[in-house]
Amino acid sequence: MSELTVDVQMACEAPGMPGLPELQAWAQAAWLGEESSEVTLRIVDSDESQGLNNQYRGKDKPTNVLSFPFEAPAGITVTLAGDLVICAPVVKQEAREQHKSMHAHWAHMVVHGMLHLQGYDHINDDDAEAMEALEIQLLAQLGFGNPYDAEEMVKDS
Repeated sequence: MSELTVDVQMACEAPGMPGLPELQAWAQAAWLGEESSEVTLRIVDSDESQGLNNQYRGKDKPTNVLSFPFEAPAGITVTLAGDLVICAPVVKQEAREQHKSMHAHWAHMVVHGMLHLQGYDHINDDDAEAMEALEIQLLAQLGFGNPYDAEEMVKDS
């Protein structure tokens, strides 16, 4: 099994956020690469998330998770997966609105973001179906219910 180093940057207060060991375990579980790598997980407030979402995606609102895969310059080989930016207030609000436990929703956001770093996407229906199936499988291995099934998520509360 390849190892994943997770560097966590706390750019804001995030009450209810899981601890570093859990964040690392979730990211490691979602690392499907054959080689060891490294990811930076930055926890941000709504303003920073909105600024990044606007700058890189043209959407002027905060979002739950942004993924920035590392693209090495030609001829450079570095074992960096990239950066994940998770907006703590959005995760908290979504968990409340979707009647999910904070713990389960944080796990989902880490897994979801890690899959994006590895090229998975949900732009079209086929890709979305494949990505969601993998998320469900990985989260089940971590002891969480289906994040797309409200009844399953209540069990995680």
